[in-house]
Amino acid sequence: MTSFSELGSPSPLSWACTATTWRTLLALAVVFVLLATTGWSAVRQLRAAPDPLSASLAAWGKGTIGGRQLPDADSPPHRLTRFFDSLTGSQLAHLARRYSLAVGNLNGAPVSVRYQANRLALNEARLVERERMHDSRLTPYGRHEAERRMHRFESLLSGGRQILAFNPSGSGRAAEVFGQLETAKRVSVVVPGVDTDLLTFERTRQPNRAPVGMARTLYAAERTASPQTKTAVIAWADYTSPAGIGMDAVTGGRAGDGADRLRATLSGLPNRADAKVALFCHSYGSVVCGVAADDLPREVTDIAVSGSPGMRAEHAFDLGTSARIWAMRDRGDWIADVPHLDVGGLGHGADPVSSDFGARVLSADGAIGHAGYFEPGTASLANFAKVGVGALTSVSCGGGDACTAGLA
Repeated sequence: MTSFSELGSPSPLSWACTATTWRTLLALAVVFVLLATTGWSAVRQLRAAPDPLSASLAAWGKGTIGGRQLPDADSPPHRLTRFFDSLTGSQLAHLARRYSLAVGNLNGAPVSVRYQANRLALNEARLVERERMHDSRLTPYGRHEAERRMHRFESLLSGGRQILAFNPSGSGRAAEVFGQLETAKRVSVVVPGVDTDLLTFERTRQPNRAPVGMARTLYAAERTASPQTKTAVIAWADYTSPAGIGMDAVTGGRAGDGADRLRATLSGLPNRADAKVALFCHSYGSVVCGVAADDLPREVTDIAVSGSPGMRAEHAFDLGTSARIWAMRDRGDWIADVPHLDVGGLGHGADPVSSDFGARVLSADGAIGHAGYFEPGTASLANFAKVGVGALTSVSCGGGDACTAGLA
């Protein structure tokens, strides 16, 4: 008698395999359904939340005022200026409160409104860090860093300080103004180098080695050099600088991003028709200024670099700017031992104080080491101040008087 298996009917083993296969397929189908309905949304929820500035800009992009859509935050500064000029005082205050981080970083917004908005944003960031100081989910180091940031924000909120830009995300960025930017006829911008962030924006010990101290002493020196000149100085740390002497420090990526941000800041300065601008670029900041040089606003008349690893150019004229190029280096500055070359994107090019580069070389007498150029009583700071106020023929050169050749 012929068995069912011989007629082609499934064997018990075949039935078992088929049942297992169907159970597996059914389980996979359930998993896919769960992913489609809940799992993928859970994955989406695990994505990092937008940083505070991005969130504020996104809200700004959807906002209105007086029945009008708010302009694109990436609009040219002159368009943003026209928009803000059309608003009432109460409308300006409302925007500063509602979109504090966005308004505080809008190039083209009135600087007084930016100061107000950044004070509000700083206070909010201070409260966030105060809570994080006691967050048990953080490591002791994390709570300590939260405390440091909280104290930094408290400092920036003190004494009516004029914060032109503020971003608490990541290591953070900031810019501070000394003097009256709205009416200044001479504006100086200090562009710092590596390891600059919110925590190093100012220092208690050796304060003049940090951006705030550099700008403060430069402002005081300019007031001494020309009391009748209306000046303002910006401590500009509104870019993400390299951390330490690593790959970021020997390549131009961070400088490119910084150059874009520097140009945007300069394009948004008030009183542009009447003011002249000088850039004072230290260490890696000189790389930023070198990359930015070929597309700077015409108001930038002078670029002075100190402790420079190079400006990503072989000659001053290669920078593509009509601004005068000044350079200085202290004889004890370790940057002199860094090879000035550019090989496959590594290195930043020729030494700006070399005779072949073609910069106007200033005296740095009295400066001590790589970070001592802004110390009171030094020839370096005095020379910076004279460049800042336009007293160019009275600077002291770094050997001879070649640096003043051709100046009226």
